[in-house]
Amino acid sequence: MTMDSAPTYRYRTIWISDVHLGTRGAKAEYLLDFLKRVESDTLYLVGDIIDGWRLKKSWYWPQTHNDVVQKLLRKARKGTRVVLIPGNHDEFLRGFTGFALGHIPIHKHAIHEAADGRKYLVVHGDAFDGIVTYARWLALLGDTAYTLALVANRWFNALRRRLGFSYWSLSAYLKHRVKNAVAFIANFESAMAEVANKRGLAGVICGHIHHAEMRAIGNVLYCNDGDWVESCTALVEHFDGRLEIVRWLEGGGRAMAVRDGLVAATPALPAPEPEVA
Repeated sequence: MTMDSAPTYRYRTIWISDVHLGTRGAKAEYLLDFLKRVESDTLYLVGDIIDGWRLKKSWYWPQTHNDVVQKLLRKARKGTRVVLIPGNHDEFLRGFTGFALGHIPIHKHAIHEAADGRKYLVVHGDAFDGIVTYARWLALLGDTAYTLALVANRWFNALRRRLGFSYWSLSAYLKHRVKNAVAFIANFESAMAEVANKRGLAGVICGHIHHAEMRAIGNVLYCNDGDWVESCTALVEHFDGRLEIVRWLEGGGRAMAVRDGLVAATPALPAPEPEVA
């Protein structure tokens, strides 16, 4: 049997975002391996799958990036419900909201009902980032600095591999050590949780800030599925409604799922109230 016909992992739902195809930092090989070895009823693409900002500056599109797109389209054709929610880097797709790319519908956001009845807002999250919304020039400048950090990260990890060490994200480490970046992440998480709370939802699932996280903020479950540039993470829903973050790392000469400190079971939240007819 091929790897496609016998997936290693089976989930009810999978969320991925911030792949940034079209950039040298995209871990397309890791994502392609992940997509081959997992299967789900529903797959949400939560924004920044393609990096239109970077492609406007210089064209970079290797075969592996094309393979990822083809794999996603193939999953949709074979029965997986694939939903695309554009982000700020692939905002050109927002003009096609309400239409479908192949068998993949494009939505501004979505409401996902889990197996346990809880409902989650699914949105990329850039609309709640003041820099992206109100100071686009600063966002573009930050994107350039981030790209340079990823270049340094690539050379750093090339050296680590030569020395026999596994992948470790230098750029993610630097980002989380900077006080302002930590404060920004905390503010972003609180803002996203507040949006879900005002809508009477159990939680919010987003991307955008490249920081995988799952924690209760008040009565709301905040989930960020991370990215496929630094952490190579996805959010998954088991068939009983449990949510979990999975990190896909290189180990033993091949990509493999690793259960580590990032993984957490769905925190306890108040039971969902029955809907009023």
